[in-house]
Amino acid sequence: MPDPSDDSGGLRRFSGLPGTLIAVASFLIAVGHIYVAFDPVLSELQRNAFHFAGFAALAALFYPIARGRLALGVDLVLGLVVAAAAVYLSYAEDGIYDRGVKFNTADWIAAIIVVLGAIELTRRLTGWIIPALIVIALSYVVWWGKFVGGVFNFPGLKLESVLFRSVYGDDAMFGSIASISSTYVFLFIIFGAFLLRSGAGEFVINLARAVAGRMVGGPGIVAVIASGLTGTISGSAVANTASTGVITIPLMKRAGFQPKFAGGVEAAASTGGQLMPPIMGAGAFVMASFTAIPYETIVAVAALPALLYFLSVAFFVRIEARRQNLPPMADEGQTLRRAFLEGGASFVLPIGLLIGMLVSGFTPTYAAVFGIIAVVASSWLTRTRMGPRAVFEALVMGTKGMILTAVLLCAVGLVVNVIATAGVGNTFSLMIAAWSGGNILVAIVLIALASLVLGMGLPVTAAYIVLATLSAPALAGMIADQVVIAQIAAGTLPPTAQAIFMLGAPDQMALLAAPMSEADATALVRGLPLEVAAPLRDLVVPPEAAVAALLSAHMIVFWLSQDSNVTPPVALAAFTAAAIAKAPAMATGVASWKLAKGLYIVPVLFAYTPLLSGDWGAMVQVFAFAVVGIYALAAGIQGCMERPLGLFPRVLSGLAGLACLWPGLIWANVAGVVCLALLLAWNLRDGVPVAGAPRAETDA
Repeated sequence: MPDPSDDSGGLRRFSGLPGTLIAVASFLIAVGHIYVAFDPVLSELQRNAFHFAGFAALAALFYPIARGRLALGVDLVLGLVVAAAAVYLSYAEDGIYDRGVKFNTADWIAAIIVVLGAIELTRRLTGWIIPALIVIALSYVVWWGKFVGGVFNFPGLKLESVLFRSVYGDDAMFGSIASISSTYVFLFIIFGAFLLRSGAGEFVINLARAVAGRMVGGPGIVAVIASGLTGTISGSAVANTASTGVITIPLMKRAGFQPKFAGGVEAAASTGGQLMPPIMGAGAFVMASFTAIPYETIVAVAALPALLYFLSVAFFVRIEARRQNLPPMADEGQTLRRAFLEGGASFVLPIGLLIGMLVSGFTPTYAAVFGIIAVVASSWLTRTRMGPRAVFEALVMGTKGMILTAVLLCAVGLVVNVIATAGVGNTFSLMIAAWSGGNILVAIVLIALASLVLGMGLPVTAAYIVLATLSAPALAGMIADQVVIAQIAAGTLPPTAQAIFMLGAPDQMALLAAPMSEADATALVRGLPLEVAAPLRDLVVPPEAAVAALLSAHMIVFWLSQDSNVTPPVALAAFTAAAIAKAPAMATGVASWKLAKGLYIVPVLFAYTPLLSGDWGAMVQVFAFAVVGIYALAAGIQGCMERPLGLFPRVLSGLAGLACLWPGLIWANVAGVVCLALLLAWNLRDGVPVAGAPRAETDA
C-alpha cells in the first residue's frame, strides 16, 4: 500500500511542464475550497462533487496503475472521466427528480463511472480491503442479501435505486462524510501545510529538545513531545512518524536505545498525534457530524485524555532509560528562549488564534482560514518569512497531502450508505449488546478486536467511520443505562418509568418498590428486551447524560481505531519507524504496541468515569489518579522504577496501578497512590543508578 506521507516509492513524480501544470491545478483546488468556505456559491452536493472530482483526477495521476507513457495516458483519461462524471451528476439531480427518480442513459453511465472510479482509486490508494467492502456492500443490497437468513436478510433494491442512493443519499458519496472532507478536514490540512512550510516543524523539535533534552531518557521524551506537538499540525500518524522520526529516532539510537525500541517510541508517540487537539486527524470532524456535538466541545474534552496518552508513552521511555542506565543527552545549548525567538511565533500565534476562535464560537471553517492567514502574518516575525512563492507551495503541499483522505472519505460513503439503507448498523448494535450481555467492558473488548481486524486493511479514519456506524449506538446505550441502573438500585425510578418497565418484566415489578444492590439492578436492566430498554432509557436518562454517553461511546471507538498504527501484523506507523530505525518491522511493531498501552486503558476511563463528561474538578481528579495508575502499570510491565524491580514489587506496582484507575472508589484510588509512593520510596532506598553504569538487558 502506498504511503501517503511520502511522494516516492509508489507515487508518480512530475517535473517540468507537467509538474507545473499539476501544481497550478492543486493550487486552484485549494483556493477554490477556501473561497467556497466564505462564499457558498455552490450547493452542498455540488461542492462535494467538485471536491471528489478534483482529488479523483489527482489520485489517478499520482497513484499510477503502472509505469510508462501509456499508463500515464490511461491514468489521465481515467481521472478526467471520473471527474467529469462527478460534476455531471451534481447538476443532474433536478432532472432525475423531474423524471420520477429515473435515470436516463447519461445518468446511468455517469453513476457507474463514479462508483467504479471510486473503487479503483481506493484500491490504488489503500489496497484491496476498502474496494472489497464496497463491492460486498453494494452487491448485498442489490443481489445476495435476499439469500441470507436471519436478521441480516434484505429483500433487495433495484440497481437504479442503489446507484441513486449511492450518489445522492445523505450518507452517500457526496453526502455528510464528503461534506466533512470538503470543508473542515481539507482546510485544516492546508493549515497544517502552512505551519510546516513556515518552519513550525523545526520549532517543535527545538522546543522539545529545550524542554526534555537533558532529562533521563531525554531523546525518547523529545520524540514524545515533538510528536504530540506535530500532531496538532498534521493529524496523521504515518506523516508524523516520517517527519519527526528522521530526527528523533537517530537521537534515541545515539543515546543507547535499541533501534526497535526507538522506532516503537516514535510510532507510539506519533499515533497520539491523531488524538491531540485541535486537528485530531479527520476523526474529530467526523465525530462532530455523527453525534451533532459541537467540534469545539469535542476537542476541549479530548485534551486531558491526549495528554494522558503522551504521559503514558513518556513513562515507558523514562523507565526503559533507567533500566538500561542510559545517560541524558549532551547539552546542545538549546533553550526555551532561543527556540521561541527563532521560530515560536509561527507556531504559537496561529495555534493560539485557532483555539481562541473555536472557544469564542466561530465555526472550525472560519477558524482554519483565519489560522492560515495568521501563519503567513506570524512567519514575518521569524527567519522563515512566507512570500507568494511559499504560500503557493503550502497550498500545493496541502492539496497533495489531502488526496488519500478526500478520495477515501467520499468512497467510504458507499459502505456507510448501505449500512444505513439496510439497517445493518442497528442489527450489529443489537449483536454487540447480546454478545456482551450488556457488560460495557466486554463490549469494549469486542470493539477493540473488531477495530484491530478492520485496521489491518483500513486507514484509521475509515475504520472509525465503519466501527462507529456499527457499534457506537449499542455502546452509548450501555453507558446511558448506568443512570437507569443507579435509579433502580436507589429505589427512585419514577412511576412512569416503572410502567414501561412492567412491559418487559412484569414479574419483577415488586422489586422496584425498595432499594437493591447494584448487581441486582444491573441484572434487571440487562434482562429487558430492547423495545422496553430503549424507551425506558429515553425517559430516565437526562439529555446531558445521554449526550455524554454518546460522546464517550464515539471517543472509545475513535481511540480503539488508532491501534492499527501500532499493532502487528499491519502497523503502518511502526513499519515507517522501523524503516527509519533500520530495525525489524515486526519487532518494532511489537515494541510500539507495548508502549501504546494508553490506547486500551484510557477508553475504559471514558466509559466508567467522568473524564470526558464531568466538571473540570472531576475530570482533573480522574486525570491525576490515572497518571499515577498508568505509571504504576508501566513500572510493573517494564520491571523497573528508578531501579529494577523484583517479581513481588512488580506485581504490587501493577495492583497499585489498577487501584488508582478503579472507577468510583476514591478510597481505592488513594490507597493505590499511597502504595505506589511507598514502593517508589523503597525503590529509591539505595539511590538512583549512576549514568554510565552497566546496563540491564532489555527485550523491549
